[in-house]
Amino acid sequence: MTYHIIGKLLQERYKIIQSLSAGVFGQTYIAVDVDYPENPKCVVKQIKVSSSESGYLEMLRLLFQAETETLKLLGSHHQIPEFIDCFEENERFYLVQEWIEGHALAAELPIDQQWGCLWSEMEVVEFLIDVLGILEFVHSQGVIHCDIKPENLIRRNSDGKLVLIDFGSIQSIDFGIGAELPIYRIPVTSLGYIPPEQFIGETQPNSDIYALGMIAIQALTGLEPLKLKADPYTNEIVWRSENTPVNDYLAAILSQMIRYNYQNRFQSASEVLRVLKQIIWEQPPEILEADDEFPIEAAIENDNPTSRNSSPLLTGMKVGLAANSLVMGFGVYSLINAAPAYSETETLSKATQEYQAGDLEEAIALAKSIPSHSNVYPEAQATIEEWQEQWQVAAQQYQIAQTAFHESKWSDVIHAVAKIPNISYWQSKTDKLVQQAYVNIEAQTQYLLTKAYDSAETKDFSAALQYLRQIPKESRAGALVQDKLAEYNRKRQIRAAYFLQKAYKQALVGDFNRAIKFLRNIPNDTLVYAQAQVKLNEYTQKQRLRTDYQKVASGKRKSLFFSKNSNTNIEYVQGVNYLQEVNIR
Repeated sequence: MTYHIIGKLLQERYKIIQSLSAGVFGQTYIAVDVDYPENPKCVVKQIKVSSSESGYLEMLRLLFQAETETLKLLGSHHQIPEFIDCFEENERFYLVQEWIEGHALAAELPIDQQWGCLWSEMEVVEFLIDVLGILEFVHSQGVIHCDIKPENLIRRNSDGKLVLIDFGSIQSIDFGIGAELPIYRIPVTSLGYIPPEQFIGETQPNSDIYALGMIAIQALTGLEPLKLKADPYTNEIVWRSENTPVNDYLAAILSQMIRYNYQNRFQSASEVLRVLKQIIWEQPPEILEADDEFPIEAAIENDNPTSRNSSPLLTGMKVGLAANSLVMGFGVYSLINAAPAYSETETLSKATQEYQAGDLEEAIALAKSIPSHSNVYPEAQATIEEWQEQWQVAAQQYQIAQTAFHESKWSDVIHAVAKIPNISYWQSKTDKLVQQAYVNIEAQTQYLLTKAYDSAETKDFSAALQYLRQIPKESRAGALVQDKLAEYNRKRQIRAAYFLQKAYKQALVGDFNRAIKFLRNIPNDTLVYAQAQVKLNEYTQKQRLRTDYQKVASGKRKSLFFSKNSNTNIEYVQGVNYLQEVNIR
C-alpha cells in the first residue's frame, strides 16, 4: 500500500509527497529534496524486491549498482532526466532522478479521430526526428528503452522539447536473462506499442523504433494501436486508408518502422533519421525569380537519383526534383554567366580530365600551356601544385593499401584507401582491393560471431567478448556486435555474481574447496572481483587451517595407538601445531 510511504523521509533527504504510478517492477513517487532551501521536486522509484533471501538480495544489489552506472551516463543527454542518486534502505532499492515539469505526449495525441486535431505530416516528421535523436544516443550506449509510449514522452515546459523518461534497463533486473514478457504483467498503457519480439524475450534496438512508429501513426490517424487491424496472412499492421491523407514516402517510412518481423524494419535510429531528413530537405523548390541565384552544380549533384547516399525509398521523388532543378538551373545559369567561355578554361578542363584519367604528366603540360596573361593562369598554377601533392598522397596510400592487403590486414586496407584523394584513376585501382577487403571482413565477422555464440552457449562470456572485440569496426554487423557486447558483458557480471553467491553457500556448509573453485571462475574485470579476492584469501586460509588441524588430529590418533604398547603418553596441546611427549613416571 502506498500510504505507508507518503510523508516518509528517505536517506534523511527525500520526502515522499505523492504517488505517481505503480508498475510491474516497482512504485514511482514524487518527492522533495529537503537538502535544498527551495525543496526542488524529484522522482523516486522504489524497485520491487520479490524475495528476501540473502543470495537474491546480494545479486540484486550488484545488478542495481551496474545499472545505475548506465543511467548516470544516459542522464548526460539533455532530453533524458538527470540521474541524482541511488541508495538502499531497509533492504529496498531506490533510484532518484530529475523531475520534468511538463505534460505527457498523450495529452497532445488525437483520440478516436474525434478528440483533438490530427497531426500534419510535417509535425509527425519533426516529432520523429526529435525522438529518434534521443534513441540514437540511448542505443549507442548499449541500452534499449523497452517501453516507448506517449506516457513516457514528456513535453518540457521550459523549452517545449520532448524528454524520454522511465528507462527499462533497471526494470529488466527482475526478469533475468532472456526472459519472456508475460502479457498480464504489462501496463495497459504499453499494450499496442510493444513489438512482437519483445514478448518472447528477443528485444532488439529497433523494438523502440516499432513503438515510435505506432505513436506517429496514432498522431496521423487518431487511432490508438490496439484499434488497428493486422493482415491475417502477413501479420502486418493495416493503418493507411482512404481517410488517411499522407504522403506516399512518409507512409512507406512508417510502415517500415512497424514491420512485424524486426529483421525487415529499419535497423537503427540513424537509418530512419537519414531518410526522414532527406524527405524534409528535398521538398520541391519554389519558382525562382530571374534575379535569384541558383547554383546549378549543387542542383545537379544533390538531386542526382543515383547518388551514393540515395535511398531507394526516395528515388521517385528525386527523379522528379532533378528534372525540375536542371530546367530551372540552366535558365538561371545562363543569366548569371552570360560571358563567353575562354579557350584557356577549356584547356584547364581538358587537363583536369587527363588528371582524373591517370595521366599526370599530360595534365600538368596542358595546365602549363595556359599563358600568364590569362585570367585562368593563377588557377592553373594553383591546380598544378594541388595535383602534385594529391598524386603523391594517392600513390603512398595505394602502396600502403596493397601491403596491408597482402598481409590480410583488411581494416588497414580500407583506412588507407579512405585517405586517397578524389582521383578517378586511383579510386578505380583500389576498388577491387576495397571490395575484396569487405568480403574478407564479413567472412571474418561471421567466423568470430560463430565463435562468440558458441562461447556464450557454454556460458564462457569472457571468451565471447574477446571474439566480439576482434570484429573489425568496418563490418556491417557493427550494430549487432555492439548489442552483443553489452549483452554478454551484462551476463558475465550476472554470472560472476552467481559464482560469488555459490561460493558463499559452499563456505557456509564448510566446503571451502568448492567455494574456492567458484571464486577462481570470477573474471578480474567484473564488479564483484575485488570482493571475490577477499573471500578467496579468507577461504584459502580457512582451508589451510582445517588441513593442518586434520594432520594434527591424525597424528594424535596414531600416538594414542602406539601408547598402548609403550610407557609413553601423548598430550595434545590445543591450538599448537606440534606434539609434546610426556614420559610416565
